[in-house]
Amino acid sequence: MVTSSQINLGSGYIMAVEDSMVQAKRLQYFFNENNITNVFYTNAIDAYAAALERSPVLILSDIVMPGMDGYEFCSKLKAHPILKDIPVILLTSLRDPLDIIKGLQAGADNFITKPYNDQYLLSQIHYLLTNNEIGKSGSAENVIVIMFRGKKYTINSAKKQILDLLLSVYEAAVQRNDELISTQAKLEASNENLIEANHELEAFSFTVSHDLRNPLNVVSGYSQILEKDYSFCLDPEAVQFLQRIQKATISMAKLIEDLLNFSRSGRTELQSKRIDLSEMARNVVSDIESQYPEHKAKFFIQEGLAAEADANLMHVVIDNLFSNAYKYSGKVENPEIKFGKFVANPGNCFFIKDNGAGFDMSKADKLFDPFHRQHTNSEFQGTGVGLATVRRIIERHGGRVWAESEPEKGATFYFSLPIVK
Repeated sequence: MVTSSQINLGSGYIMAVEDSMVQAKRLQYFFNENNITNVFYTNAIDAYAAALERSPVLILSDIVMPGMDGYEFCSKLKAHPILKDIPVILLTSLRDPLDIIKGLQAGADNFITKPYNDQYLLSQIHYLLTNNEIGKSGSAENVIVIMFRGKKYTINSAKKQILDLLLSVYEAAVQRNDELISTQAKLEASNENLIEANHELEAFSFTVSHDLRNPLNVVSGYSQILEKDYSFCLDPEAVQFLQRIQKATISMAKLIEDLLNFSRSGRTELQSKRIDLSEMARNVVSDIESQYPEHKAKFFIQEGLAAEADANLMHVVIDNLFSNAYKYSGKVENPEIKFGKFVANPGNCFFIKDNGAGFDMSKADKLFDPFHRQHTNSEFQGTGVGLATVRRIIERHGGRVWAESEPEKGATFYFSLPIVK
C-alpha cells in the first residue's frame, strides 16, 4: 500500500484542473489528507498559462470542461518542449473505447476512472512520479498510425507511455470487475434472503387463510345465531352489540381476502391466454348486484373487449375496479358505471368510469399504495389493498394503471394490457 510519505514533490507541486465544485472539493480533501502541495484551476486555459510560468511535477485533469477539454489540454502540454515530460492523468468515466484512442492521441500518461478510490489515485501518482524519467515523449520515429471504427488515428507517444496508459485502463477494468463480482455476491445473498422471505410469506398466507379465517367464521356464526334465536331475551343494546360484531367480522374477512389476493398477485405464475373481458365484467356485475340488491346502478359494458392475460388474476382486477366504482357511486342519485376501450391510445387500453364521489388528484400519487385510502371508513368502507393489488397484477402483465378524477364528479381508472394476437 502506498503511503503519503512516499510522495516526494521536493519544492514542486501537483496541478489539478476540475470545473466541478464537488469533484474539486473531493480532490482538495485528498491532497490535504496526504500532505501533497497542490494548485487548483477551474479551466484548462488558465491552467496551461500557469504551467508555462511554473511547471508542476504532475497534472491531474478532468476531460469534460468548457473552453478547452482535457484531451486538447493534454495535447498542448505534450507539444510544448518544456512541458512535454510532465505526467498527465486524465479523469474519465471510460464509457467508450474511443476515450482510450483520444487519450493515446493526446499523449496522456494515465487514466483514472470516476468514481475513483483514494488509495488507487495515490498509488498512480506515486508510480508516475517515480518513473517520470523513464519514457519521455517520443520523437517522429515513434509515430504509430492505427485504424479504429473506420477512422485513422496517429499516436505520437513513446512505447513506455502507451504501455503505462493501457495498463492503467486494464487496472481500472480489473478494479471495476472486482467491484462487480462483489456486488454480484451481495445480490445473490439478497436473492437468497428474498427467496426465504417469500417462503415465509407463503407460510403466513396459509396461516391467514386457515388459522384466522376459521375462528373468525366461528365468531360470525355464533353472533348470528344469538341475534336470530335469542334476540327475544336480549335488550336492544345487546342486539346492537351483536350486529356490530357481525359487521366487524365481515370487515375482517374482507381484509384477509384482500391481503391474500395481494400476496398471490405477486407470486402466482402467469398463465396468459385470450380472455373475454366483456363477459368477465358481466359476471362480476352479476355477483355485485346479487350481493347488494338495494343499490341500483346502470352498467354499460362495451362488447368485444379482449386481452392476452391471466384469467384468474384479471378477474381480481375487474372485480376490484368494479367494486370500487360501485361503492363510491353509492351515494349519488343515478349511479352509472361504464367499461370500455380507450380508443385514443394506440395500445390495448381499457377504462372503468363512474359518476361517484371521485377524489382529489393532488393526492393521486399514493392512490395505488397498499393501505392508503382517499376516504375515511365513516364515508366508505374499505381496506386500502384492492388498488395496490390491481397495480401489481397489471404491471406483472407488462402494462400500467392510472386514474383521473375530480371530487364529486366521479373517477376513471385506466389500465393497459398486451395486444391480442
